[in-house]
Amino acid sequence: MARNKKKQLPVLEQVTITACAAEGKALARVDDKVVFVPFVVPGDVVDLQVKKKKNSYMEAVAIHFHEKSPLRTEPRCRHYGVCGGCKWQCLQYEEQLKAKQQQVYDNLARIGKVELPEFQPILGSKKIYGYRNKLEFGFSNKRWLTDDEVKQDVKYDVMDSVGFHITGAFDKILDITECHLMDDINNQIRNDIRQYALENGLEFYDLRQNRGLLRSLMIRTSNTGELMFLVQFRIDTPEEREQADRLMQHLSETFPQITSLLYVDNHKANDTFGDQEIHVVKGKDHIYEQMEELRFKVGPKSFYQTNTEQAYELYKVARDFAFGDKDETASEKPLVYDLYTGTGTIANFVAKQARQVIGIEYVPEAIEDAKVNSDINGITNTLFFAGDMKDILNRDFIEEHGRPDVIITDPPRAGMHQDVIDTILFAAPQRIVYVSCNPATQARDLQLLDSDYKVVKVQPVDMFPHTQHVENVVLLERR
Repeated sequence: MARNKKKQLPVLEQVTITACAAEGKALARVDDKVVFVPFVVPGDVVDLQVKKKKNSYMEAVAIHFHEKSPLRTEPRCRHYGVCGGCKWQCLQYEEQLKAKQQQVYDNLARIGKVELPEFQPILGSKKIYGYRNKLEFGFSNKRWLTDDEVKQDVKYDVMDSVGFHITGAFDKILDITECHLMDDINNQIRNDIRQYALENGLEFYDLRQNRGLLRSLMIRTSNTGELMFLVQFRIDTPEEREQADRLMQHLSETFPQITSLLYVDNHKANDTFGDQEIHVVKGKDHIYEQMEELRFKVGPKSFYQTNTEQAYELYKVARDFAFGDKDETASEKPLVYDLYTGTGTIANFVAKQARQVIGIEYVPEAIEDAKVNSDINGITNTLFFAGDMKDILNRDFIEEHGRPDVIITDPPRAGMHQDVIDTILFAAPQRIVYVSCNPATQARDLQLLDSDYKVVKVQPVDMFPHTQHVENVVLLERR
């Protein structure tokens, strides 16, 4: 019996793109179906090749432009359209901000279904390129070939690459020669390492075989002018030990601006190094970030917001929402709980206005960083606890440490566990400041808090230009 041939998916002609959508895509409507399309903007008129067809929607790619939208702008990066990041580079920044503002509103209104005040205008990033203080790149001996390279049907002698992982191809890396998300030092060092490795026969990592000397690299810059660079190796032989040492010596001599030169020898099957020993080749094992009069110690394993300038704007919003117009010298300062405190950045940032700040975080190493950051800045009214939020934050904890006047919560993308919300309702603070990187789960949690709390302020903040991601801060007051 003959096999069924795969059904040919249609080409949709002269389709007008109408709006921005989730995941950095845009959308159009054809025959009462929504079509999701990457790398186009509202106002483009295009022919679309359908790639996936479902009952209620389709996914497609643009194969011909009949008319380009006036909202378009020329992407700066040569890797645009292949690299998985910065999907909105083709959209004017003012329009990106409008789309993010609308994204926040839609999530809170449709999912949260709570009464909402008038939103504050989104705070845009002053820098739309070069805004990141941290980038990570992987090495691979299986370079991702672009569509154009595949069509040329050329056999390439060098398949080694250093760059970003390709979505859906876990063992392949797109070779990146330029990235505009960070200061150009990231390009200088990364391209130098590639050239050095190829000239000196260093083996690039094979993820499937879990072998190869060069695994990954991480670059961190700071607003104090410091630069951290970490190389992750897998060292299996004495020869590779010598190769690694020579590379680190080369980096030390070639880039004197590196103030913290580090490496990890990781033999695990994945590149996470939170449980690995950090080796210092040059300088210190940390750098510092400055925020107002505060200094924050940032190590290779530390979490710190990757857009330093916008993090300051975000934290100022959280502080203003938490304390309003209260005088920081007032005798009756509030007791503040900082949930999901991370390395205590927000906790230390607001400590001057609080009687005491109690921070809770799942990662023990982050809590140790939080304590160090308090010590560095002479802050004595913080108290930090490590453990699962839903296990630590319970009624006994509140009875022991006091009912908070203010709760600041900045959970991961999944939002807050039901047990945490129940305990917050039991604690009954006057104010809740909810900082979120995912307005959808934030909206869900707002609905769960709605019985006792009213949303009184909403402030979106753009931390990541050219991506669909947006931070949002909500102030809730007890009814």
